[in-house]
Amino acid sequence: MRAFKGKTYWLVGASEGLGRALAQKLSVAGATLVLSARNADSLAALAASLPGPARVVPCDVADRDAVIAAAQEVGAVDGLVYLAGVYWPFPATAWDSAQTEAMFDINLTGAARVLGQVVPGMVARGAGHIVITGSLSGYRGLPGSIGYSSSKAGLMHLAECLYCDLRGSGVDVQLANPGFIRTRLTDKNSFSMPFLMEPEQAAEEMMILMRGQRFQRAFPRLFSLLFRGANFLPDWAYYRLFAGR
Repeated sequence: MRAFKGKTYWLVGASEGLGRALAQKLSVAGATLVLSARNADSLAALAASLPGPARVVPCDVADRDAVIAAAQEVGAVDGLVYLAGVYWPFPATAWDSAQTEAMFDINLTGAARVLGQVVPGMVARGAGHIVITGSLSGYRGLPGSIGYSSSKAGLMHLAECLYCDLRGSGVDVQLANPGFIRTRLTDKNSFSMPFLMEPEQAAEEMMILMRGQRFQRAFPRLFSLLFRGANFLPDWAYYRLFAGR
């Protein structure tokens, strides 16, 4: 079982929701935290509320120069958890170019920017822990999710590639794929959200993954079976069920 006491973890996307809840749990577990997001005031309030040491390094993952500067300020860390993400629901028939590009830029390319500053150092030291937050929606294409599901699918694939390349290097890679979590992002949804989790519940699922050695964890487990099982359906059956007419 992985221990966090005495380890330093950089949480990118820590200001609210799942990131904030995970920061609380990691701090209780003894980790020293570096908290990043765009909202410095929210990060400062979070840091002040934690039982353990934490420092704030504001960062906009959509800005390459800001990511480089933040990584230099953060320095070497034992672990990185990428939680940053944005979401707007709309179908391809109502394409919003700015929002689509923002979802890819933050959800996927933002992760690549941060990882590019962290992975080489971990590889050189032969030690590290990388946790990437995907989504159940990334397992297969869904209606009304042209930007979010696609960017999360790319992020999940990125995590799989990292896991392949870093096996045996001393750098552990893990992928968390949550379902619906009650946040300001899911507040945008007008449809029913089965198995809706509170951020604290999702953070505990993340901790179970991070304490162990398995590559990935999809949760809630029962809900995840629907999405993971959909990969085994033939196209005609899948799209009849999930895409309507």
